[in-house]
Amino acid sequence: MANTSWLIVMLLSITCRESMHCNGFTVDPPVDVVISDVGQLGRLQISWSPPASQVNVTECSQLYQLEYFDTYIDSWSAIRTAKMNYTAQFDLMKDVRVRVYTLLRGPCTNGILIKSSSYTELVQNPPSTGVGTPVQDFVCVYHNMKYVECNWGRSPKLSANSQQHLYFWHRELDQTEECPKYLKASGTRFGCNFTENSLPEFTDINFCVNGSSPEGPLKPAFISLQIQNQVKPGTTEKLHLRKVPEAQLELRWDNPAGKVPAHCLEWEVEHNQEGPDGKIALQQILTDQKSLTLPSIHDTQINCFRVRSKLSKYCANKGFWSGWSPATCQPEKREKAPKPEQSRDIVHVYVFIAFAIIAILVLSLCVGAVLKMRSLRDVKKPDALLANVFARNSVLTVMDA
Repeated sequence: MANTSWLIVMLLSITCRESMHCNGFTVDPPVDVVISDVGQLGRLQISWSPPASQVNVTECSQLYQLEYFDTYIDSWSAIRTAKMNYTAQFDLMKDVRVRVYTLLRGPCTNGILIKSSSYTELVQNPPSTGVGTPVQDFVCVYHNMKYVECNWGRSPKLSANSQQHLYFWHRELDQTEECPKYLKASGTRFGCNFTENSLPEFTDINFCVNGSSPEGPLKPAFISLQIQNQVKPGTTEKLHLRKVPEAQLELRWDNPAGKVPAHCLEWEVEHNQEGPDGKIALQQILTDQKSLTLPSIHDTQINCFRVRSKLSKYCANKGFWSGWSPATCQPEKREKAPKPEQSRDIVHVYVFIAFAIIAILVLSLCVGAVLKMRSLRDVKKPDALLANVFARNSVLTVMDA
């Protein structure tokens, strides 16, 4: 019973410490809340003014509690500050919602922190201007921590004359910049390559994809991300596979080339086991090591392995799997011998090809012989004509004599 009474007293004390009614003192919420877009593609500035009732209160320190709805995590975030402005990141494609309270503490409140029971709220709707639909499937990949490439999907409803643009901003830039090198297919932009423009890690990078069309400006899409969460490691080039005692297989591999820290990688091993009956069993194994030992390997089985990697949760919030390595098998996989029916079919094909070649050769020889005979006849005809001429000349000569 004593414990229960003590708990009630504690709760009342906590309630009183942030109440407007303790000691008969009241606190009003701030006024003139404004949300300003300073052209940083989603980074907005929130400002407010103190309530008129607290302007002349000088013996107490005045704080403010700002709450804003973070659409990236679907929950409210709160900060307390003595300033009358704050900058936060928002998704401009969704409603921007903020609330501001007033807090007082000092001699005027007997040292108790008092919070206004009400707040001033401001909701800003996303812009409804633009034609068509915003780009879909926008994704950026930090390839092996060397360069960033962003791609997006183009709506099939967009006219052929529509042109899309990508703009980006981060804290190291004074103002937004346009994509340094667009990726194109048949003259249509579908992505951006940042090979020559390095993007900073562990900071928000804001993107906007908008555009123009014969019907008017396209609806913009806004995206914010950090590139250390977009890493796709390089592909592992070679696996090392060998038999070890007790009918086991030992699989080892090296880190992919590149800048990705080795301790940040986790691996997925795909084990493909084929029995003498041709049946295949597939197993996928997750590990943070660069080796794997499998027991009870039979000589009648063909075991093939390949691996891929991605950043672990201890180094990044998310990431992309690398490509699969080339497969390595034990014993080495050989081409299967053709079945008897397939062998007979292959023999028939070879016989048909042989007959076809022979027929073509015979036909070529026959055509050549015919052409040769004709050429010989053409040669003999002039000889016969000359003989007749000489015969006639001889007869005329005799008659004249």
